[in-house]
Amino acid sequence: SARSGCGTVFKLTLAAATKTTTTLTSSPNPSTYGQAVTFTAVVTSKAGAPPDGETVTFKKGTTVLGTGTLSGGSASFTTSTLKVGTNAIKAVYGGDSNFAGSTSKAVKQVVDKATTTATLASSLNPSKVGQSVTFTASVTPQFSGTPTGKVAFYDGTTLLKTVALSGGAAKYTTPKLTAGTHTITATYNGSTSFDGSSASLTQTVN
Repeated sequence: SARSGCGTVFKLTLAAATKTTTTLTSSPNPSTYGQAVTFTAVVTSKAGAPPDGETVTFKKGTTVLGTGTLSGGSASFTTSTLKVGTNAIKAVYGGDSNFAGSTSKAVKQVVDKATTTATLASSLNPSKVGQSVTFTASVTPQFSGTPTGKVAFYDGTTLLKTVALSGGAAKYTTPKLTAGTHTITATYNGSTSFDGSSASLTQTVN
């Protein structure tokens, strides 16, 4: 007799996720400290690009720099905070149920020191003997960021004082200038991120 209650056995086979390849490029490379650098990841597979809206993560070592959203298989991320030196950056596509994740080869982003421009201003010029004069040196970066380090103030070749930059500026005040003309120079010595610069003015003391 036929046995009852035997249903048909269905075997459910999940299709393997399609292998993907992530390729990373950067522009400009080399770049300058404080300059915006755009990293662009392109994710491809034999089945075409993964869906729009999926995330690509941009990393330096284990540190996440930021993310981008796929559109037409491409995702971008822009940063201006990379340190001076060679930065190895990778793009990681996380994958989904249809597309396997993949990681790009590292792009070696070279970041050079930025130049600076120094300006020097006097609070009172001309001044009289015994009057207090404040000299303010301002250091402006080539792109962005705030220069740190020290500014040396000179009267001719004589060092007056070395002052640390605060908010990109350094001030020196003195009531001791003698009568005559003085060439006052402010020299910024640079830092790990910025090249040095200097500025001068002629201070007249009556």
